[in-house]
Amino acid sequence: MNLVLDFGNTRIKAAIFEGDTLVEKHIFNSEAELLKAINFFQNIQHCLVASVTNNHETVAEMLSKKFHTLVFKANTPIPIKNLYKSSATLGSDRIAASVGSYALFPNQNTLTIDAGTCIKYNFVNKHNEYFGGAISPGIPMRLKAMNYYTHRLPLVEFDMNYQTLIGKNTEESMLSGALIGAALEVDGMISEYLLEYPDLQVVMTGGDAEYLCKQVKNRFFADQNILLRGLNTILNFNIEK
Repeated sequence: MNLVLDFGNTRIKAAIFEGDTLVEKHIFNSEAELLKAINFFQNIQHCLVASVTNNHETVAEMLSKKFHTLVFKANTPIPIKNLYKSSATLGSDRIAASVGSYALFPNQNTLTIDAGTCIKYNFVNKHNEYFGGAISPGIPMRLKAMNYYTHRLPLVEFDMNYQTLIGKNTEESMLSGALIGAALEVDGMISEYLLEYPDLQVVMTGGDAEYLCKQVKNRFFADQNILLRGLNTILNFNIEK
């Protein structure tokens, strides 16, 4: 059994795999919450810890005392070729999500869109080579930025049901700009990729993908666990090596 941990900017995700099959999934709001649950992970043989923060170190140290534990780094072997020019600064979430898409769609031009704290676009070509992509502010970040960088705009909460193009008041106008604007950005980005890669496979994932999937007109495949699947694929790749 494999245990994979994804330390994101807002939450920690944990998943247990048997082979390629996802058996359990847990979400923690803090490292302390995760530490309380560590003893409940049973029958684990191998573990992979990936983090875009520095909050994983205590957990990784504790896990390494229980079973074989690997911390995902820039030089960790992966099953696709990394052609990113600054691989040392490449977030583990970006490459893991790409590997997850590769596991489902090998030898295909694939764009993985991870809509979380930031919206990340990651492209892997049909030769299984990772090139990079783009990063833009996520939806909650857009709403918070408008409040933070102005004197009068309020802090507006993300409304998953908002779909109105023309805002009739300030709050609705901000929601339209952040939410509808983000959806149009994603749709437009997919369209630009399709001009160069007509056979493109698009994979949508991330906490805000639920909203974006309702708005995007282009075709896509949705999988909220693609990043965790990618981490498990990387772990299995290293075990086999």
